[in-house]
Amino acid sequence: MTTAEAGHGGGEAGHGEGVVPDAAVIAVTGLGKTFHPAAGMRELLRGRLTRPPVAALVDVSFRVAAGEIVCLMGPNGAGKSTLLRILSGLLSPSTGHARVAGLDVLTHGIQFRRRVGFVVADERSFHWPLSGRHNLEYFGALQGYAAPDARARASELLVRVGLHEAADRPFRTYSRGMRQRLAMARGLLGAPDVLLLDEPTLGLDPIGARDLRRFLRNDVIRGAGRTAMIGTNDPGEARALGDRIFLLDRGRLIRETSPDRLDAELGL
Repeated sequence: MTTAEAGHGGGEAGHGEGVVPDAAVIAVTGLGKTFHPAAGMRELLRGRLTRPPVAALVDVSFRVAAGEIVCLMGPNGAGKSTLLRILSGLLSPSTGHARVAGLDVLTHGIQFRRRVGFVVADERSFHWPLSGRHNLEYFGALQGYAAPDARARASELLVRVGLHEAADRPFRTYSRGMRQRLAMARGLLGAPDVLLLDEPTLGLDPIGARDLRRFLRNDVIRGAGRTAMIGTNDPGEARALGDRIFLLDRGRLIRETSPDRLDAELGL
């Protein structure tokens, strides 16, 4: 069993120390994902409908304990986003299985979407002409909230993420930092037990990124007793947020480290 599978082997820092794997909030075993890209013109002319398969994840196993923050690091294409999307229920694994907040990622429904929040650094899924408030109400409806409940939840979260004064402005007028905060509010709509975040501070200036990390760690995750996994390419972000850090390369979980050992692991 690898250190990651054991949870907190080797005395690594974290809040779930001593928790047995069966008590894990996130439990992943033998997870793999293979994509079959559509053929380009050259392949089609040769009678092929797909390009060679791409293994995005290979036999990934680990456990994350309640209240723990784990950061995923690795070069572009290492599998971070694929792993987070599987854990969020947006992608199905090709092999292996995963449970998040006690629920199988393959049999998820409204209960899963409310217990597991997913935040991406990509605002394309928001409706640009609509206000921040109406965007949240729309996504609340998709999570099964009745209209009055969606309105109440949206108002509450806009205050929490510091957007109440801009709540009725069109989304297209929001700065990058405001859009990130609205994405955070969307991820919190169901009051989730687990948060999955893919590069949450991507594109922010250093001060904006620092402030958002502080808000994330102290208020959204640690202050609310949540469990979180965060994909990032920024060593400073991993040190600031993570209890443990998983290093991915070519779809494999190659090692686990702690924030104070990260620079040595990366050769910085």
